[in-house]
Amino acid sequence: MISPIFVAIDTPRLDTAQNLAVAVRAHAAGLKLGLEFFNAQGGDGVKRLKERGLPIFLDLKLHDIPNTVGKAVEAIAPLRPRLLTVHAAGGLEMLRAAKAAAPDVTKVVAVTMLTSLDQPDLDRAGIASTPADFVDRMTDLAREAGLDGIVCSGLEVKAMRAKWPDGHLVVPGVRPAGSSPRGDQKRVVTPREAIDDGASVLVIGRPVTAAADPQAAIADIARDL
Repeated sequence: MISPIFVAIDTPRLDTAQNLAVAVRAHAAGLKLGLEFFNAQGGDGVKRLKERGLPIFLDLKLHDIPNTVGKAVEAIAPLRPRLLTVHAAGGLEMLRAAKAAAPDVTKVVAVTMLTSLDQPDLDRAGIASTPADFVDRMTDLAREAGLDGIVCSGLEVKAMRAKWPDGHLVVPGVRPAGSSPRGDQKRVVTPREAIDDGASVLVIGRPVTAAADPQAAIADIARDL
C-alpha cells in the first residue's frame, strides 16, 4: 500500500524540519509545510526539504482577491509542490485563478472548514449552517471551479467521497486512538476511520512530530493502516 500520510512539519526551524523528514521518510507520502515554516524559511527552505526525497504539500491556505491569489500561485509554481491549499470561501473566481496558475504537477485543494472550528464557531460568525452543510456547499464550489479536491474533516469525508468519487480528499486533524490530547483540533477521527471513509491523504502532525521517537510513531500508524 502506498502511504497516504503527509506529516505536518509545524516548525520555523530548517534543521528540525530536516531531521523530521529523515525520521519519517520510510513511511510518509510527503511533508506538509504550513505558514510557520514557509514564513520563516521561504522557497529556499522548501527546496532544501525537497532534497530529502519526499513530495511537498504547501498548506498556505491562500485567500484573497482572484488576481492576488493567481499571482501568488505563479510565484509558488517553481517549487512544484504536490499539493497546495486555498480557502474555498475565497469564491469561485479566486479558486479558478489559483487552479489556472498552478503547474500540472500540483493538485490544488480547497479548505472547506477548518478542523479547529465547530458548530458554535459557525453560530458566532453568523453562518446559518451546520458544519456538514457548510462543507457540502464549499465542496460544490471547489468542483465547479475545476479544483482537484478539498480539505475536510474526517467527519465529512464519507459524504464527500460519495459526492465526489474521483476527488482528492485531504483529511487533517487525524489522531490515532489513545494519542495525546487534541489541542486546538475539534473535529477529529482516527487514521483508520478516515481511510475507511474515503480519504485520499491523511495529514498527521503532533502524534508523530512530538513523539519521543517519530520514526516509530509513524511506523505504528502505517502498520495500523
